[in-house]
Amino acid sequence: MGDTRSSATAYDDLLLKSFFAEVSEVERDNEVARILSCFKLNPFEYLNLPFEASPEDLKKQYRKLSLLVHPDKCKHPQAKEAFAALAKAQKLLLDEQERDYVLAQVNAAKEELRAKRKKQLKKDTASKIKSMVDEGKYDQQYEWSEEFQQELKLKVREILTDQEWRRRKMQMRISEEEGRLKKDEEEQKEMWKRKREHEEQWEGTREKRVSSWRDFMKTGKKGKKGEIRPPKLKTEDPNKSYVQRPVKRG
Repeated sequence: MGDTRSSATAYDDLLLKSFFAEVSEVERDNEVARILSCFKLNPFEYLNLPFEASPEDLKKQYRKLSLLVHPDKCKHPQAKEAFAALAKAQKLLLDEQERDYVLAQVNAAKEELRAKRKKQLKKDTASKIKSMVDEGKYDQQYEWSEEFQQELKLKVREILTDQEWRRRKMQMRISEEEGRLKKDEEEQKEMWKRKREHEEQWEGTREKRVSSWRDFMKTGKKGKKGEIRPPKLKTEDPNKSYVQRPVKRG
């Protein structure tokens, strides 16, 4: 079985070499332009694959396209950018979680288009009857049509864009909340820092305050040494609180 697989790989390599020997520079440039014009949120578009493609199909397509736009083979000035975009798309689709996310949006898009088609069939009696007679084959054929695939591609873009916008808004809110919490934490730290400095300052002046208190207890209410106090005023009438001037007698 291993020999058979090796032979198949070798045969594929020969076909690829033969194919690229006939590829013109214009075709390489066109592929670079196609890749760079793809919708950024849909890795299937970069690899030009249907949503039903298997991981094995993905690897084969990546190998083919990456060789086509490889910077060593393609002279297009943005070949390196296109090559990197293909590598990123392959990495996303080989990641089971990322692939499931994209396919979930694809299924949501299909459901929306099917619901829309049902409404249209209700108005078109002939199509409704044909759909019932074919027991679903009519709808299946429609979903394989180029028209449906194009509608699906656009609807997937719409849903992926909406989901990405929601994700960014949520990330923005999380960042804002993290910023607020960080600010609160810094303010809390600054408050404790000021409190600690105040306590240290208060403790540093303890000896001075104790000394001042001791001096006060020693002196009490007595005036300081050398302090000059004003003389007490005397009045002729002890019942009066003012100084009575002497009356001159003739």
